Amino acid sequence: MGILVDYGVEGHVATIRLNRPEKRNAFDADMVRALSAALRRFDEDHDARVAVLVGEGKAFSSGADVRARQDRSREEFERLGGPQEPDAHSGDLFTRSVKWKPVIAAPHGYVMGLAVGIVLECEIVVAEAGTMFQITETPRGLGGARYWGLAHFCGAAAFATEVALTGRLFSAEEAYQAGLIARVCGKGEHVAAAEELARSIAANPPLSVRSTVRSRRYFMDNFEREIAAQTDPLKLYLTEDFREAVSAYLEKRPAGPFHGR
Repeated sequence: MGILVDYGVEGHVATIRLNRPEKRNAFDADMVRALSAALRRFDEDHDARVAVLVGEGKAFSSGADVRARQDRSREEFERLGGPQEPDAHSGDLFTRSVKWKPVIAAPHGYVMGLAVGIVLECEIVVAEAGTMFQITETPRGLGGARYWGLAHFCGAAAFATEVALTGRLFSAEEAYQAGLIARVCGKGEHVAAAEELARSIAANPPLSVRSTVRSRRYFMDNFEREIAAQTDPLKLYLTEDFREAVSAYLEKRPAGPFHGR
């Protein structure tokens, strides 16, 4: 197994690259841990003031590795307390791994499920034209409340509710129109645009920049925690509907019918 997440710095700008292209940068526990380590490295790197997060290959990330994280026995889910290992939880990345340095996401291709959360937790999103997003947790039976919360926090309001309840694919262009992301760039231009934006941020006094990031992450984290308090007790990963949705995905067939149990 090669390096799952690459890290480099040039001119106060760090580049963090998801590097599991053969799996469309899907997140298993090792991938989450690798991204966490890269973010901690950025946090502790005195030369790095801003990071740009990108994905290698055809997609930014297809989200959770379904076979590794969702195709588990009931006993394993109960032991872990959910699909994610306690030490490899993607929801902790921006509150525990990196403190108050800004991160710019530069997604392309597809941004699915878990990866939607990672992108929206970044301070700024600069997407390639045609990038497609999807809150896959909704059709998968896990619920999209956390992603609704993040999208709402980022300013998408009614659009956030629509895409969280339908679980439909939506484009970078739609996301931009809804105020969910900052910019949409032409094909192949999104990373350079994100780097230029990062350099303009890095030119400012670092503590001044971090004070804004600190406030943003404080309120974002509180919002996410309140949603978790509402939804975690539901344990949707133990329902029959979730099991049917996962089986259908792995068997490459239409899911359902669902029975609300």
